[in-house]
Amino acid sequence: MGVLLELDDEYRRLARAGRLPRIAPRKRNPEARAWLPIWHPRRGDWRFTVLFSNTERAHRTGHVGDWVVIYSRRPGAPEGQATVVTEWRGELRGKRVVRGREDECRRYYRRPVDPRVARWARRTARALSAA
Repeated sequence: MGVLLELDDEYRRLARAGRLPRIAPRKRNPEARAWLPIWHPRRGDWRFTVLFSNTERAHRTGHVGDWVVIYSRRPGAPEGQATVVTEWRGELRGKRVVRGREDECRRYYRRPVDPRVARWARRTARALSAA
């Protein structure tokens, strides 16, 4: 779960910063414009393709820049697919979740935070607010 949510976070940051190549999707792109950021990270023997959802539903509901699709593959295994979205209801409201794996996401967000990470986050937040 953590890997999918980390990939989602990093993809959205890179896309916002304009640091990813863009492709021109064939569907829902009448001008054939290259607008869709795409990323091909690796983690160990896993290979991923990460991009915003270009489905009709994502366009209709205004979620193209929120819904992230992650394709995963590794040798000897079938390709996997996950969609990460911002939850809009319940206890996970406002958090990024993998659709269909909400229970795992709930457990992921409940895990304890390493105290060293918490201290670093507080110091960083103070430094940024002082700047």
